[in-house]
Amino acid sequence: MTLSHDEVQAKLTAPGELFETVELGDTGIRTWKHAPTDLRALLGISRFHGDKIFLVYEDEHLTFEEHFRRVATLAGRLIEDYGVTKGDRVAIAMRNYPEWSIAFSAVLACGAVAVPLNAWWTEPELAYGVSDSGAKVLIADGERAVRLLGTGVPLIVVRGEAPAGARTLGDVLGEVRPDVTLPEVDLSPEDPATIFYTSGTTGHPKGALGSHRNLGQSPMTVAYGLMRAVTMAGLDPAQAAAVRRVTLLAVPLFHVTGCFSALTTTMFTGGGLVLMYKWDAGKALRLIERERVTTMIGVPTNAWQLMSHPDFGSHDLSSLTTLGYGGAPAPPKLLERITANLPGRAPSNGYGMTETTALAIGNAGGDYHGRPDSIGRPTAVVDVRVVGPMGAELPPGEVGELCVRGPNVILGYWNKPEATAETFVNGWLHTGDLARIDEEGFVYIVDRAKDMVIRGGENVYCAEVEAALFEHPAVDDVAVIGVPHDELGEEVGAVVRLTPSATATEEELRTFLTGRIAAFKIPEHVWLRDTDLPRNPGGKILKTHLRREILGG
Repeated sequence: MTLSHDEVQAKLTAPGELFETVELGDTGIRTWKHAPTDLRALLGISRFHGDKIFLVYEDEHLTFEEHFRRVATLAGRLIEDYGVTKGDRVAIAMRNYPEWSIAFSAVLACGAVAVPLNAWWTEPELAYGVSDSGAKVLIADGERAVRLLGTGVPLIVVRGEAPAGARTLGDVLGEVRPDVTLPEVDLSPEDPATIFYTSGTTGHPKGALGSHRNLGQSPMTVAYGLMRAVTMAGLDPAQAAAVRRVTLLAVPLFHVTGCFSALTTTMFTGGGLVLMYKWDAGKALRLIERERVTTMIGVPTNAWQLMSHPDFGSHDLSSLTTLGYGGAPAPPKLLERITANLPGRAPSNGYGMTETTALAIGNAGGDYHGRPDSIGRPTAVVDVRVVGPMGAELPPGEVGELCVRGPNVILGYWNKPEATAETFVNGWLHTGDLARIDEEGFVYIVDRAKDMVIRGGENVYCAEVEAALFEHPAVDDVAVIGVPHDELGEEVGAVVRLTPSATATEEELRTFLTGRIAAFKIPEHVWLRDTDLPRNPGGKILKTHLRREILGG
């Protein structure tokens, strides 16, 4: 007998079940009853997995127990050697090394707030993150440590030589004892835990302040999405849960997808997490075969490039049963390619934001095949609605701004009360995405109200790129738009009007941006024009008109 969505949700969330939900006070918000209350509790759960392999990087394999001991040791050292106390911020700037997880966990375990910085940022961008967060200590890999020397903040260096005044992680850790314990710190679910930076519309990123509750709920949300798909398919959830998941992470840990959809979920479930220094489709194929990877998590671009690689047919991918992606629009054509090239697999498409601690809405299994243009239904603890310009909820089928409520929604923006008040209204997060919801509760993203390009899962706010281009003396006016791309979803494009009598080439403008903004933000397409950019009476550039003019359609 096929169960309805409501019947599946009732079954999975019933009293006594793993996904049982309870209401958070009188807020109307539901939470996962059995979720870890904070990162320390999650670490305790992870330790039960003992000698199972937790993290894989190149030829290195780290067990859950080894991870816990290093985390506990570093947490103690941060308190003893650096005077880190509850609420202090500690910034982390590094690639996907096992030490990222150790540093992140240790910072939270000692009651401090972890501030993951984008490893692709330029020196000024990194410096801004350190300054804005008020970081007390920096933990960085060798490459980023060089860029952070001028901050004046105590520096711990991973996988690199420590410059004068800094220390290596090995020196800080010293002896890692088998009987080490976490330092005593009282944490509550509402305590701040993380600051993940999200691109800002004014040219500076905003720090999304997440709580320990947000963090603890995240692995349950991901697990629920998997079990919902299994149950909808008429399969046994217990049998599916017994299969150990080995996940290949195709995106950075400094993004919420990598941290919360992959890292914390793996800590909770006892699976394995295979890390990559950077995405490489050929290497991913080899790792899937070598490590018997069952799941790949990334953005749609990763799945697309995996199947496009010339060595795709030369590797044993039989262990790979699931491909999960989000963070960027997933064209229906991608599902067609997966179905054709990886038959029998279970692709899934998820929707989330930095502000929702990653996953909030998901589409998988038969639902995804039936509605490949939908991002799916919200998880059992998430409420969604679509509102009009005046904030009134709209009926099914009408397009408006998507709003989200749940225990995954962050506390607000770090030191930005006005932006917080504008985005978080009466418990609801206003996403800035234009959407509609059908009669069965499936959500469809129609457009983005926020002026943003999503390039291969990386958010690029147009205003930031425009501001950088305006610094060039030959630029008189500029508008940045998204250009559709099969693999990346979108590329960055810029329409530039030069100052009269000034000269500049497309390549010169791109070169000018190098070092000013991160490489992934630099426009791949530049169009020069000598006429005014189209504007409305209020002076705002009509980008829809401009896209039609430049790109057609």
